[in-house]
Amino acid sequence: MKNRYIVLFAIILFLLCAGNSQASYHFSNYQGKNPIHIFKSDTKSPQGISPSVIKLIYNLPKTGGHGTIAIIGAYDDTTIENDLSVFDKAFNLPDCTTKNGCFEKHLMASKTSSNSGWAGETSLDVEWAHAIAPNAKILLVEAKTPSGANLLDAVDYAAGRSDVKAVSMSWGGGEFVEEKSMDSHFVSKSGAVFFASSGDDGWGASWPAACPNVVSVGGTSISLKSNGSLSSEKAWSGSGGGVSAYETQPSYQKAYSIPKANGMRAIPDVSYNADPQSGFSTYIKGKWYVVGGTSAGAPQWAAIQSLGLSATNSKLYADKDSDTFANYFRDIVSGSNGDCKYYCQARKHYDYITGLGSPVTASF
Repeated sequence: MKNRYIVLFAIILFLLCAGNSQASYHFSNYQGKNPIHIFKSDTKSPQGISPSVIKLIYNLPKTGGHGTIAIIGAYDDTTIENDLSVFDKAFNLPDCTTKNGCFEKHLMASKTSSNSGWAGETSLDVEWAHAIAPNAKILLVEAKTPSGANLLDAVDYAAGRSDVKAVSMSWGGGEFVEEKSMDSHFVSKSGAVFFASSGDDGWGASWPAACPNVVSVGGTSISLKSNGSLSSEKAWSGSGGGVSAYETQPSYQKAYSIPKANGMRAIPDVSYNADPQSGFSTYIKGKWYVVGGTSAGAPQWAAIQSLGLSATNSKLYADKDSDTFANYFRDIVSGSNGDCKYYCQARKHYDYITGLGSPVTASF
């Protein structure tokens, strides 16, 4: 009997410690991480997926784009404009420069250091947002560091710009107790839509993807035929997803009736190719890389919003709930991202890895 009480006491102590650990994690400790994965590199030529191939896979127009796409990153990427120029020339895309008014870089702090990891993220985000919506302008907003406070300052700057139609946030971190109080940062008076990567660590919710005012982008893995057309698309094993610990279920998800969400915010909302093995050609500081991760999906979904000006969560869920949902989404029905049974398995309609599915249009 005494041993049983000792075991029970140990269990209670563990639970209390776990609860206190969670409660001790606050916004002041938040650090954004960029979910980017390098598959391989080649100094001479691009080896990954090209803009023309991905547009064919997702039935996106060859050109187009309205207003400005804001890319939120951290640290100062000093070579980004040159990297973008090399990328554009390689894929016959229109020039996007400071001189012609297509590109703008805004440093949130004048003395901002550089960081090689975040520079790779910046190149991926800027180059591929421009590739998907080449007629849109690109605004790169660079926070001084990836702390929560600095990243939100950068988000606020983009949200306050009337020309911005979409905001891409290819970063995320653990949820924290105050996150509901941060929801208002992801609202734009001019109607910009916010997009965030769901993460690359498999099952689990992250922030800001968990915010109801944000379109959370999960990951898939695609296989191509020899001619470059799509062979298959399934859930990517690294895609983040789950149920928020703090955010309650928004109205657009209540109307859709997502199973097992238990009244809380489910993520992701949508998906996009993220597998590094089917990664994107990206030029970073003098070298070509093949890059994957859910960080590739956020800027490209932001570009889709710039193309059609209709990629809001309310419209996305209404479209998937209609009889014509196949006109809007490729329903991802296979693949997993962990061993948590229902929550880690792709399935028809909605799942916690790929959300509603991948796009097959720019108009929702």
